[in-house]
Amino acid sequence: MDGTVRITMTMSEERMSGSGGKEEESEDESEILEESPCGRWQKRKEQLSQGNVPGMETAFLAMDTEEGVEVVWNEVQFSDKKVFRIHEDRMREMFENLMHVDHPNIVKFHKYWLDTRESQSRARVIFITEYMSSGSLKQFLKKTKKNHKTMNVKAWKRWCTQILSALSYLHSCHPPIVHGNLTCDTIFIQHNGLIKIGSVWHRLFVNGTVFPEAIYGNVQHHWDDATNQHYFAPEYGVAEDVCSIDIYAFGICTLEMAVLEIQANVDTVVSKEAITNAVQSLDDPLMKEFTQSCVRTDAKKRPTAHDLLFHRVLFEVHSLKLLAAHCFINYQYQLHDNCLEEKTRTFDPNGVMAEIRHVDRPGVEIKYSNVSPLELDKFLEDVKNGIYPLMNFQRGLTMPRTLSIFQERMETVRTPSPEPQEMETRKVIQMHCNLEVNEGGTRSQLSLLLKMDDKLQRQLNCDVLPTDSAKDLASELVRYAFISEEDCEKLAVFLEDALSKHRARPPTEESSRA
Repeated sequence: MDGTVRITMTMSEERMSGSGGKEEESEDESEILEESPCGRWQKRKEQLSQGNVPGMETAFLAMDTEEGVEVVWNEVQFSDKKVFRIHEDRMREMFENLMHVDHPNIVKFHKYWLDTRESQSRARVIFITEYMSSGSLKQFLKKTKKNHKTMNVKAWKRWCTQILSALSYLHSCHPPIVHGNLTCDTIFIQHNGLIKIGSVWHRLFVNGTVFPEAIYGNVQHHWDDATNQHYFAPEYGVAEDVCSIDIYAFGICTLEMAVLEIQANVDTVVSKEAITNAVQSLDDPLMKEFTQSCVRTDAKKRPTAHDLLFHRVLFEVHSLKLLAAHCFINYQYQLHDNCLEEKTRTFDPNGVMAEIRHVDRPGVEIKYSNVSPLELDKFLEDVKNGIYPLMNFQRGLTMPRTLSIFQERMETVRTPSPEPQEMETRKVIQMHCNLEVNEGGTRSQLSLLLKMDDKLQRQLNCDVLPTDSAKDLASELVRYAFISEEDCEKLAVFLEDALSKHRARPPTEESSRA
């Protein structure tokens, strides 16, 4: 049908496979069908199932040749190129904004580009997302129920906190991002227990108004799917979508996590009565109150994600251990690789680490031997991965309208529609620099070694003039995608300290090391 947009994308969680279970990848499945204009992303023949993600049919497994990891190759196809051109600028703006969504509990959006080549019968938007290989929350709940097990309350609280942390982040963006498609099919679990929500592209608010659904066109809307209707608030699709529709959907998800499945009728429809009965079946009064507050019919009476993070059923005063762990992770770039291991070796196992004294009863002593270095290492890794977020301790994200960095054309493109220049998203965890004065003494040679959070080491060299500032140098590294924008400020502080020490040294001292 003319003007129809054909969606073939997913934040998929499971590969299509036969009844024989996991089998070795065949040569046909690993065949490269297509690659991105820059050559980094390679689309393979192997298809991924999309679960019940709305409007999606299939997507493909792809390879990130730079990082050596699997990703998902998603496509949006337009049967009418005129429709594509009408919405092209708006789509660019939407996808460029999505490039800046960065949260440990949100499926990562890596890259996008437009394909309008004449050789293609349809115009396409192609985008690359993180591959979630461990499956969706829906799959996990089904397996748990099949094995006649119940949901662990601690796991329920931990998952709720992670989902709310992601929603609070999206809703606090300027302008706010409404997910609009939160279901147990679009929430994923990694092998380490980390929760991530996908399909964030579904709706994006621009300047406080709903972004036009340029991608969907005439595709049948997902609220027509009877199996997912119970996730959508009563006002969904009728009134202007606001953050409260995500809270309603979150309430249904938390209810399903608690009871494993809300009983549907013969038509696979989950009725309001079934939801009410499921809520009443909860034994914990705080869990019941928490869920009921989310699924209120009146949208104005629903709490915000920010408020829910401080609900009595979830909120706990952050322990000193957790605060210290976040502090350690945030400033890890100032420490060398094995500092934790080396430090723990110097402790006397019988030494007292902390003591609690009581007047009327014996005190409590905590010795270093009570703390396992391996457990501590695992805890720090979990904190780094986002499993234990500091609730509401994040700044709102301002979504830029236009970014010049995306406008730059790359000289090595292979199609008439080049990719926007990529921005660095990896975090710097360690920084070292060396400054040496040249023979004439007119400038200095800066050697900068950066270690990223994925263990990649990046060595950069440049000439530094007396008029160069640390802030300008750091901004230039962001512009050329050597560091992320979030690391710009701390690198500027680091370079300022190094440059100050270097310039203060007598001329006889040739180098300065930070």
